[in-house]
Amino acid sequence: MIVMTGTIAVIMIFSIPILGIITDHFQKQSKMKQKMIEDQLELERLKHDNFVIETQKLRLELEQMNVKDSKEKSKIL
Repeated sequence: MIVMTGTIAVIMIFSIPILGIITDHFQKQSKMKQKMIEDQLELERLKHDNFVIETQKLRLELEQMNVKDSKEKSKIL
């Protein structure tokens, strides 16, 4: 009975720091996942901004080509 009580006491004494280490590990892992998701969101935002800028650029180039074509057609006529 005394051996059993001593064993339980030893297990309880060592289990508290081990649980703390495990909990700390899971918290750090969760923070890393959160940071990774935030970085992915920022990357997607930048990709979207880049897409919008490229689309506007192509639209402007197309408008310039249309203006140039209309000027050339008016010179011909």
